[in-house]
Amino acid sequence: MSKKTIFPKDFLWGGAIAANQSEGFWNQGGRGASIADTAPYNQNQNYSTYEAFDELTIAEIEDRLNDKDGYYPKRWGNHFYERYEEDIALLAEMGFKTLRLSVSWSRIYPKGDETEPNKEGLEFYRNIFKTLKKNKIKPIVTLSHYETPVHLAIKYGGWINRELLVFFERYCETVIYEFKDYVEYWMAFNEINVIQHSFYVGGAVPKDFIKNKENDLYQVIHHLFLASAIAKKVMKKISPTAKMGGMLARREGYPATCNPLDVLQSVIDDQKNLFFTDVLARGYYPSYMNAFFKENNIHINYEDTDDELLRNNTIDYVSFSYYMTVLSKYEIDENTELTTGNLVSGVKNNYLQSNEWGWQIDPVGLRITLEKLYDRYQLPLLVAENGIGLKESLNENNSIEDIQRVDYLRSHIREMRAAVNNGVDLIGYTVWGPIDIISMSTSEMSKRYGFIYVDADDYGVGSFNRYKKKSFYWYKQVIESNGSNLD
Repeated sequence: MSKKTIFPKDFLWGGAIAANQSEGFWNQGGRGASIADTAPYNQNQNYSTYEAFDELTIAEIEDRLNDKDGYYPKRWGNHFYERYEEDIALLAEMGFKTLRLSVSWSRIYPKGDETEPNKEGLEFYRNIFKTLKKNKIKPIVTLSHYETPVHLAIKYGGWINRELLVFFERYCETVIYEFKDYVEYWMAFNEINVIQHSFYVGGAVPKDFIKNKENDLYQVIHHLFLASAIAKKVMKKISPTAKMGGMLARREGYPATCNPLDVLQSVIDDQKNLFFTDVLARGYYPSYMNAFFKENNIHINYEDTDDELLRNNTIDYVSFSYYMTVLSKYEIDENTELTTGNLVSGVKNNYLQSNEWGWQIDPVGLRITLEKLYDRYQLPLLVAENGIGLKESLNENNSIEDIQRVDYLRSHIREMRAAVNNGVDLIGYTVWGPIDIISMSTSEMSKRYGFIYVDADDYGVGSFNRYKKKSFYWYKQVIESNGSNLD
């Protein structure tokens, strides 16, 4: 194998999980409720309408918190809270160089607005980081992964309220100070653009606080930008050699036809997506968004110091999730076939295959994203999420022949390798999620991404024992060869 095809020697091979989808034990160890704890299991199996993105009133939030009969799988997760040592040992056996994980804000500050942190929560994460260090696995830590304390939603209206910046800064100061000796890579928000799809998931904003939907949306987005800048500012002060990233749910797409109107629509759709990383990486609002605000009479409440805060605290690397691509079409009618996916929907591409949830599989699209983002920002890139959800069950040997997952990941790693060979500065690849966890969108266990099977069903019934899939050994080989052996 030519040396050209080898990834950098310090490449961060690993995987990614989130506290709200893995830890469980939602009301133990001093933890308070987060917005994720109100997400029910999508029992109707209609993957085109996800209850996770429902906009909720305060009364509906409180009803879900008090619901004793419903199923809220994120409350039990995959039991990572009590089995993290076993799980990290399995990841170390695969040769993981990194694990991307999140800190649950409500495990550190149960309500979010306290002045003193929950010491039991700090000790829990300290033990995780010690275990990772012992196994030579670097953590990449997300500070907010759809885990805003629900108290901040009910009392303050979530991120529509500028006061959350004060609480978030305190949380950042605590977490970064406590764990500065363990963490080299941080990111403020997971998929910061999810706010475009749900005020509640992306911004912890109940319906009661929404007065002018479009204007309020961009006010929330502005506060998220400021919070990301605050996280960077805090990190520079406490841990100046660390890196702060921004994380985008990438919507890569193509024009549905070569009709110039479809091509223009694809440019507009791309701007709506890249607007977030444009601000995080450049430190100011792009001209196309200022024009959009003017045309649509959108007025954001600024303070005098906001521009300086954004400009002086840009991100150090760009990270993103990539699962699929969609097509852009200027005119969509009843005959247009649509498809669903990670936060996005769009016109179906008949050149591509789809998984069981309608997500279209496009490894070349990953290379296009890498080339495009590196050309646009000239910052190191991290593929923070990539993977395929499959319905799986153990065979008689307590294993799973997940060849489809191996094929999916192999094809995407090949395209990453091609991008690296073409000069893209790619620092890592964290597969989502290396251990079966609860789905973000449908709150089910049935949509399995892992190299490691967790014996539990959608209702939390099972031993929660861990079993290695075929892909476990394949990914171990990929890491050992630094991406040169994908067979």
